[in-house]
Amino acid sequence: MEAIDLKQFENEIELAVNDDIEGQKFQQLEEEEEEVEVYDYSKRAQWLRAAVLGANDGLLSISSLMIGVGAVRKDSKTMILTGIAGLVSGACSMAIGEFVSVYSQYDIEVAQFKRENMTKIAEKNDVDEAKKEKLPDPFQAAAASAFAFMVGAIVPLLSAAFIGDYHVRLGVVVAAVSIALLGFGGVGAFLGRAPLVRSSLRVLIGGWLAMGISFGLTKAIGSTGL
Repeated sequence: MEAIDLKQFENEIELAVNDDIEGQKFQQLEEEEEEVEVYDYSKRAQWLRAAVLGANDGLLSISSLMIGVGAVRKDSKTMILTGIAGLVSGACSMAIGEFVSVYSQYDIEVAQFKRENMTKIAEKNDVDEAKKEKLPDPFQAAAASAFAFMVGAIVPLLSAAFIGDYHVRLGVVVAAVSIALLGFGGVGAFLGRAPLVRSSLRVLIGGWLAMGISFGLTKAIGSTGL
């Protein structure tokens, strides 16, 4: 009788240990899957925020450029051609810069991934494959950056495209850019979990300063006869 009870007791201990090990493995896999989900979310947030910043850059760069040229040249054709040239060159610059930056990040993450894989256990293979698929894509980053810049640059270009009067054109460009700056600033604040009103106003005031400085300096240099 005692032998039977002892055998049963040993079996119960073995089952409890096995259940505990399986539970630990399951919990570990759940934590790793949760880590991948958090990584995916944070990565998406970074991409969205980068896209908003790229659009804001295109908006502010092209509007400042157009207003700066508009300080010395009142015809709409020169102003619009300047904006188009700025859009093309700015988009190319953003794409190349983002490509080089993300490719460097890609190389670092691949090297780190290879180092980690040398010590991984078999249960982590699925998680590792998921992480591998989420490595940054330099070509996608370059295309997204260029596209975001062009989206922002379109606002001042469209604002000035159909207005012949010089003063009205400048006013419409400033008004359209101001509204867009508030919008981009609000989205950027939401993604960055920052105060909405304060961040939006900061972006708006910064945009006004950039446009005002561009207009004033170009006007002053143009008045020298250069």
